Amino acid sequence: MSVEQRKAVPGRPLHVLVVDDSRAQRHILTMQLRRWGYRVTECEAAAAALQVCAAGNVDMIISDWMMPGMTGLEFCRHFRALGHENYGYFVLVTSKSEKTEIADGLEAGADDFLTKPVDSSELRARLRAGERMLAMQAELLAKNKMIVSTLLELQKLYDSLDRDLIEARKLQQTLIRDRVRDYGWARASLMLRNSGRVGGDLVGSFRVDDNRVAVYSIDVSGHGVASAMMTARLAGFLTGSSPEQNLAYGRGLVGQQVLLPPEAVAERFNRLMLEEIQAEQYFTMVFAVMDLGTGMLSLVQAGHPHPMLLRRSGQVVRLGQGGLPIGLLPGATYDRTEVTLATGDRLVLVSDGFTECPLPSGQDFGEAGLVQSLTRSAHLSGSDLLEALVWDLTQQSGSDSFPDDVSGVVLDIQ
Repeated sequence: MSVEQRKAVPGRPLHVLVVDDSRAQRHILTMQLRRWGYRVTECEAAAAALQVCAAGNVDMIISDWMMPGMTGLEFCRHFRALGHENYGYFVLVTSKSEKTEIADGLEAGADDFLTKPVDSSELRARLRAGERMLAMQAELLAKNKMIVSTLLELQKLYDSLDRDLIEARKLQQTLIRDRVRDYGWARASLMLRNSGRVGGDLVGSFRVDDNRVAVYSIDVSGHGVASAMMTARLAGFLTGSSPEQNLAYGRGLVGQQVLLPPEAVAERFNRLMLEEIQAEQYFTMVFAVMDLGTGMLSLVQAGHPHPMLLRRSGQVVRLGQGGLPIGLLPGATYDRTEVTLATGDRLVLVSDGFTECPLPSGQDFGEAGLVQSLTRSAHLSGSDLLEALVWDLTQQSGSDSFPDDVSGVVLDIQ
């Protein structure tokens, strides 16, 4: 066996510490070890050997069991207690052969045993076994260091990504900076709670003119950054400050901007998703327009949970006709729903984060749960009503950490 084969650590020979109170025994072992290519240090007492182990890198130890002062067994225990990163292979030399003594040695941390007088071929076999163990330990240690280094790099990347997501969350929340928008004869209250750092829900409202207000609730498929980016893009297409950029507007006969019917808005968004954006995403939506002059609420439901009309009397009326999500089928058409509203009535739009929230019973909160919650909170309006819905969902699900984004809009007719 070559010297290179004995090197558990590339670039240096293995360091063997020989501990024996017999000078002759140490000399015999040392001559053999050096002839085989090991670096050898001798100690005549366990206390001195322990100091060598504490100060330097010892790979293997061959220690006599019976020595004055500290025995080889006690030395082995103290050596293991040092807690070095690199493993040290410990061989006890003894005349003991009883099973109880061998068990004591193993319990103290010894790896192998040699009996006196030490046979040269047996010593070499024990050392080879130790080398194999040290080589495996060195390989395992190197792999562990690589894993730790990789985990540290991943942690840095995660921390960087997490900081970016926190900032993205702040930016997304600015899409609904005004949680309550008072239009005089109507008030829109908005609520958005993401299940993660960022989410795929979007709610909003804008003034069309002195007599009309539009509200909408959108839920983009999927979760995370891609969905959040889509909501940001959709918000730009529903801005009330720039009608020329708002997809809810079209050109009138004399070139002026006019609000399209709700079903035309849905069809326009469907063409946009399939023909221009062409992303592997779709979204559900309710888009509604309230006209003070006629008292008529017009809306389109595109795969979103059914809008709820909460009458002043406390009655809950389910609105909408279902409809296809937007961005799934080319040429999809959508139906308009119309209903008359009076002062004190409220339109409630929520995402499926409410209706599909799982309960401990195995059932979902569902539309029935939503209706019951609205009935209990019928005396509330606006943001208080939305908070009551979230409270009920928390109580029934047993957690305020929901698996999906939770959002809602309440339009109060004042």
